[in-house]
Amino acid sequence: MREKILQALRKHKYISGEKLGHELNISRSAVWKHIKDLRSKGYKIKSSPHLGYYLVSATDLIIPEEISCNLKTRFIGQQIIYRSEVSSTQLIAGKYALDKAEEGTAVIAESQTEGKGRKGRKWLSPGDGGIYISIILRPDIRPVNAVQIPLVVGVALAKAIRKSTSLDARIKWPNDIYINNKKICGILAEISCELDKINHIIVGIGINANTRMSELPPEIQEVATSISTEYGKEINRAALIKKFFTELEKVYSDFIENGFNSARKQWKKLTNTLGVRVKIMEGDNEIRGKALDIDEEGFLVFQSDSGEITHITSGDVSLRVL
Repeated sequence: MREKILQALRKHKYISGEKLGHELNISRSAVWKHIKDLRSKGYKIKSSPHLGYYLVSATDLIIPEEISCNLKTRFIGQQIIYRSEVSSTQLIAGKYALDKAEEGTAVIAESQTEGKGRKGRKWLSPGDGGIYISIILRPDIRPVNAVQIPLVVGVALAKAIRKSTSLDARIKWPNDIYINNKKICGILAEISCELDKINHIIVGIGINANTRMSELPPEIQEVATSISTEYGKEINRAALIKKFFTELEKVYSDFIENGFNSARKQWKKLTNTLGVRVKIMEGDNEIRGKALDIDEEGFLVFQSDSGEITHITSGDVSLRVL
């Protein structure tokens, strides 16, 4: 109901509580309760005895009402679970996935106390300006092809950032987003599957959107940045999420229907990894050489300094190599 009230407020300069109630088939007292609740969430709503209600400005919180407004997707983001703070959006999304939540359900939080990164690392999740999302996907693909999902998501997110800000967002293999050679986003995929069937995949995305760099440790500041830092001003986080959901549904749906080829081509146009010298860490093993390509499976085609060509299935890639 709050979403419908917001839609009505956005359509009219002023609208009376009586007219709002009539349009939505609720009482004037119910309208007032919803207006009061919206104000508590940060919406600035002016009221006049003779003119009615007027929406002055929207909230900065990434709540469902802001994201769902005019969202045209069929399933990505159509169900949103919002929390101001969580231990991990991945953990909550996992519970919803086990409880048969629909594909595309998104868990969104303002901050995390135990954010997850790749390989068990912690993802720092300060509560002022970040975006932390976990999305439930149920792709009808072979489990061996699940490795392609983070690359698909990376394509969608890089395109969303580019369209929202005009910044040159780039993908570092396999699933980090960079701007000006500094990381602004990480993508994590956790899979539940059987031998021949995927039950679900939880894709986690942590974005330094309007994050203040002073909130991050000095060693992180050397390699990371935020969208607002590079853009020169804060962005509308809800609008970015909405654009991301729209792009993800397009790229993901094409991937499910037609395979990895189109997403692979887009990924190669958006990457900062191919054609440059890199260092790859696989456990304690370090190898240096040149990243040549990604193959049809999504693995990195790599030529070591000794000339050997291998297909890397996992590892940490460093681009700053002498």
